Amino acid sequence: MPRLIAPPEDGTTIDLEALIDWCESAAFDSGCEEGLAEAAPMLRALSRNRDFLSELAVAELKDRCAGQRRVNPYSAQVLLLNPPTDRYVLRAAFWPAERDHVVRMSGASAFLYHVPHDHSFDFLTVGYLGPGYGSDYYDYDPDGVAGADGEAVALRFVERSCLSEGKMLLYRANRDVHAQLPAESLSVSLNILASAPDQGWRRQYRFDTARGVIAQCMTVASAQLLLELAVGCGSGDAIDLAHDFAARHPVDAMRWTAWRTIGAGLADAAARLAHAEQGARSGSPLLRRAGEAALRNIHNGYEMACF
Repeated sequence: MPRLIAPPEDGTTIDLEALIDWCESAAFDSGCEEGLAEAAPMLRALSRNRDFLSELAVAELKDRCAGQRRVNPYSAQVLLLNPPTDRYVLRAAFWPAERDHVVRMSGASAFLYHVPHDHSFDFLTVGYLGPGYGSDYYDYDPDGVAGADGEAVALRFVERSCLSEGKMLLYRANRDVHAQLPAESLSVSLNILASAPDQGWRRQYRFDTARGVIAQCMTVASAQLLLELAVGCGSGDAIDLAHDFAARHPVDAMRWTAWRTIGAGLADAAARLAHAEQGARSGSPLLRRAGEAALRNIHNGYEMACF
């Protein structure tokens, strides 16, 4: 499960600007787990400031949330504390109770409640207000995991607990899994998210904990969608690029997207079989699994749905 962090409880309180200044300094290294853990005393000190978040919320409301509209890519569940940088993100996340109007109207899944998932980035979090969301915590070893839907993963259940006020956890990317449970009453957490140079390509997964498998990849890079669009429009240049990406792209997810997009446009059964065989021989683990699955579908008589 996430690392339990216990910063000194010395009563130190800081304002938001002090945390931002520290994160912008050479003291903060967001590029590794230990560097992120070093931020724990500062984030805990901000969490003792009981006024800063309400003051920020009131200021945004008076400005019709113009600041959030400019820089916030998240849902209404998240209030950005500072514009994102290429190294980190500071945010507050709101966790409503199951009986709250917003959950009854939007459904629990809108807040990822009861949806077992990991994260594609390391992040540090502390309970700021309320009893906190609950979680059934699991972990897994990402080594050797290709990331295909239905792929078996050795999930290890650890415990069920809540992110109560002052409790601090460090979530490890593609290692810690939690199925979040609604808070007993409205709760708020503060987060420092690490932002890696390749963040746009990193993958987050939803898990089926009963079966011990990856249920679905929850993230898609914009470049993948653009390639599908270009190939779908019938551009010869796009198809040539897709073949090049399927063979050589450094990211498995893009190689898989390119291969799948090419296969979806093949009407000839022999060509589809050859394409599936080519995928099954790929050096990309994700593409190879997809090729093997396509071959099974073809041999079972479902060749038109194999991609």
